[in-house]
Amino acid sequence: MSGVFIVFEGGDGVGKSTQVAMLASLLASRGVHHTVTRQPGGTPLGAKLRRLILDHGHGDVAPRTEALMYAADKAQHVYEVVAPALERGEVVVCDRYVDSMIAYQGAGRSLGLDEVALVAGWATGGLLPDLTVLLDADPADAVEQISIKDRLESAGVDFHRRARAHLLHLASKDPERYLILDARRSREDLADAIAARVAEVTGR
Repeated sequence: MSGVFIVFEGGDGVGKSTQVAMLASLLASRGVHHTVTRQPGGTPLGAKLRRLILDHGHGDVAPRTEALMYAADKAQHVYEVVAPALERGEVVVCDRYVDSMIAYQGAGRSLGLDEVALVAGWATGGLLPDLTVLLDADPADAVEQISIKDRLESAGVDFHRRARAHLLHLASKDPERYLILDARRSREDLADAIAARVAEVTGR
C-alpha cells in the first residue's frame, strides 16, 4: 500500500476529534489527498455496531461480546475504507484503531491482552499505522468532565486508568511509531507538534 496511515489514540475527552479535524484542515490546505474516518462507526455497518456498543439502551453487554463487535467494526472498516484509501495513495487519518480495543477490552475489561490483540490483529489483517498520535491525560481530568456519558465512558475511572496505562505501555514499546503528547497543552501547540511529525512521516 502506498498511502500513509495515521491514527489518533487516547482516553475519552482528551481532544482527539479536535486534533483530527485540525490535521485534516492542514492536509487540505496543502493539497494532500486524504481520508478522515473513525472507529467504531466509519462505515454504514460500523455505525450500527457503534450504536449497539455505546448506547445504554441495549442493556448489559458481555465483555467478550463487546470485544467481538469492536473487531467486526474494524474488519469492515479496513476492508471498506482504510485499505482502499491507502491503495489510492492517500493519507488516512483515523480516530481510534486497534490500540483502543486492546487497551479498553484487554486491559479495561480484563479480558486478556494477548487474546484481544490476536483478535484485533486478525480482524484488521495485521495492518498497523505508520504513526499513532497518543493524546494523554488522567481520566479524572478528562472522562469525568464529560456531562453525558455513553456506555464506555460510564465504565468508571479505574477502568479508564487501566486503559490509559496500557496505551502508554504500547507506545513505550515502539517509540518510533508513536507521538505521545500531553493533552493538557493548548490545541494550537498540539496541532503544531502533530503537524511537524506528520510532515516527517508523509514527506508532505
